Amino acid sequence: MYDTLDSSRTQRTFTLTARLLLALHLDGVLLTALCLTALVGLVLVYSSSGGNWAMTQAQGMKFGLALVTMVVLAQLPPRLIRVSAPILFVVGLILLLVVMAVGDIAMGARRWLDLGVLRFQPSEIMKLAVPLAAAWYLHERPLPPSLGNILVVVIAIMVPVALIARQPDLGTALLVTASGIMVIVLAGLRMRYIVGAVTLLIGGGITGSLLDWRFLHGYQRQRVLTLFDPSSDPLGAGYHIIQSQIALGSGGIFGKGYLNGTQASLEFLPERSTDFIFAVIGEEWGLLGLIAILALYAFIIGRGLYLAVTAQDTFARLVAGSISLTFAVYVLVNAGMVTGLLPVVGVPLPLISYGGTSMVTLMASFGILMAVNARRRLVGR
Repeated sequence: MYDTLDSSRTQRTFTLTARLLLALHLDGVLLTALCLTALVGLVLVYSSSGGNWAMTQAQGMKFGLALVTMVVLAQLPPRLIRVSAPILFVVGLILLLVVMAVGDIAMGARRWLDLGVLRFQPSEIMKLAVPLAAAWYLHERPLPPSLGNILVVVIAIMVPVALIARQPDLGTALLVTASGIMVIVLAGLRMRYIVGAVTLLIGGGITGSLLDWRFLHGYQRQRVLTLFDPSSDPLGAGYHIIQSQIALGSGGIFGKGYLNGTQASLEFLPERSTDFIFAVIGEEWGLLGLIAILALYAFIIGRGLYLAVTAQDTFARLVAGSISLTFAVYVLVNAGMVTGLLPVVGVPLPLISYGGTSMVTLMASFGILMAVNARRRLVGR
C-alpha cells in the first residue's frame, strides 16, 4: 500500500515538473545536464581554491544569476529574438567602439566598460549578437547561401572580431569568430567554399607568421613560441603549460583523490580555479575523471544539436546549432591549451571555471536556444 502511495506521489511530482518546464519553455534534459555540470564546477572550485568556501559561495551565486538569466530569456518569443538580432548586433558594435575610446585598462588590455553601478565586457554581448545576426540575415535567403551572402556575413563577423582583437582579447575574438562561422557552415556551405576557406586560412596564417606578425603583442608572440617548446622559458611563458602537464600526468588513470592534488594545493599551478581547472580535474580525478567530464559536455552538445535538427524554421536551426557547436569550441580550446596542444588564449572551461561573465553569457545562449526551440514543441502538441 505504501509503495503504491509513494509511486503515485512520485508520478504526480514528475508530471508537475514536466508541466512547469513546458510552461517555462525549458528543456528538462538540457537543463539537468547544465545544472549537473555547474555543480561539478562548484566542487572543483572548492578544491582548486584550497577549500575557499567564500569563493565557492560566490561561484554558486553567479550560477544562480546565470540560471535566472537563462530562464528569463527562454520566455522570449522566437519572433522577438529574430527581430531584435540586428539591433543587438549594432548596439554591441557601438559599445565596442566606446570601449576603445573610454574603456577601463587592466593588465594592458582595454576590455571593460564601467557604468558606475555596472562593469562589464561588451565583447561578451557579441558572442550572442554575432550568431543571432548571421542567422537573421541568412534565414530568409536561399540556402545554401550564395558567395555574395557569405561575404556579407563574413564581413559582419570580422568587424567586431577586429575590434575585440585590438583590446586585445584573442580568446573572445576566437569564440565570436567560431559562433558566426558555425552559422555559415550550418546554412549549407558548399564543400568547395569550405576547402577554399581552410586553404586560405592555413596559407595566410603561415605566410603572415613568416613575413610579419607585428600585429601580435609581445606576450602573445611568446605564447605561440611557447606552444612548440615550453621548456625554452620554464619560469616565464612556459611555466603555465609545464605545470599543467605535470598535474595532468601525475593524476594517472584514477587520480590522486579529491582535495589531494599537490600542483593545485601547493600553488604550483597558476590560474588553477579559472583557465587551468581542467588540469586540476586530471590531477585529482585522473584520466577517468577527464573522460567523464568530456562525456557530460558531449551530452550537452548532442542535446543542443538534437534540438537544432528538430527545430521548425531555419532561424531556430541556425541559432541552436551555432550555440551548441560554439560550446564545443569552448571545451576544445580550453582542453587544448591546458594540454599544450593550443596556445594559451584565456578561454575558460565552460560552467566549471570560476567566473561569472562567461557563465552568464553561456547560460543566456542556452536560454535563447530553448526559446527558439519552444515553437517546435508548441507545433508538435
